[in-house]
Formats: sequence, structure tokens, C-alpha cells
Amino acid sequence: MMQINFWAILLAALVPLITGFIWYNPRLFGKIWMQESGLSEDKMKGQMVGVFVFSVILSLLMAFFLQFVSIHQFGALGMIGGDEMNANQSYYDFMKDYGKAYRSFGHGALHSFMTGFLFVFPIVAINAMFERKSWKYTMITAGYWTVTITIMGGIICGWYAADGFHWVTPK
Repeated sequence: MMQINFWAILLAALVPLITGFIWYNPRLFGKIWMQESGLSEDKMKGQMVGVFVFSVILSLLMAFFLQFVSIHQFGALGMIGGDEMNANQSYYDFMKDYGKAYRSFGHGALHSFMTGFLFVFPIVAINAMFERKSWKYTMITAGYWTVTITIMGGIICGWYAADGFHWVTPK
């Protein structure tokens, strides 16, 4: 049965906080990002608990989506209309033969990197242009999201290989 690995999604949803702590540290890109964003340390002070909680909730949504980007077996499920209960034997045979194919950290990271570079970067760049932000801001922000979702996708796709979880039980 095709199942969602909620533990992998939960772990991946914590990645934006961890990479953000490193990426936006003043010793790396934090000072430049604040300057390019028009922010100050005083403006950044305040209650951050709500920001972090809502960030994790939004990161859960991103992680949930990334499984469809990085795990090809969800495509096979989509080809039968997403109704595995009424699938024919060819679907189960396919999943028996290919249910573990391309399930690695590297494969998930590759697909997520492509998503970051080819989808997230253009979105960030378009917004930054209309907001009249600099290319420094654009590259720091898009770079953060590309690195972050690359790691997230690797975790989501690679977890299967690490824990031996079986997706499909043939009828």
C-alpha cells in the first residue's frame, strides 16, 4: 500500500529552521540580507515564537508537496487515479518490481534542487524585482530556499532506503 512517511515529512519540515539559523547567521549572510531587506536588529527583535510555529506549519506543507516531486512511485499511483484499492494487478506488479527504484537521498536531493533552481528561484526573483530588491537579496533568498528544499527532498526520498519500509503488498 502506498503510504506517506509522516516521520520523514516532520523531520524535513524542521530543515528550514536549521538551515535558516545557519544561512541567516550574521557571520554568513545575515548582515547582508538584513541590509538588502531594509531591516535592522531593532526591527528584528520581538516575539518570535509565533513566527517559528507558523514557519514549521508552512514547512510541513512544503515537505508534503516535495514527496510528489522526489518520489517517482507517487506518479504510478497518479496514473491509476490515486485509487490504489481498485488498482489492477499490473500496478501491483509494477510496484513490486520498481517500488524501491530511485529511492535515495541523492535522488530526492537532485529533484528538489531542480525544483529550487527552476521553480523557486524564478518566483523569488520575480517578487524581488517588483519589490525593487537587489540581486544580492535575490541570490541570498533563492540560495537559501534551494539549499533548504534540496536537503528536505533528500530526507523525504531517502528515508525509505534507510528504514526498509515496504510501500506495496501485492494482492
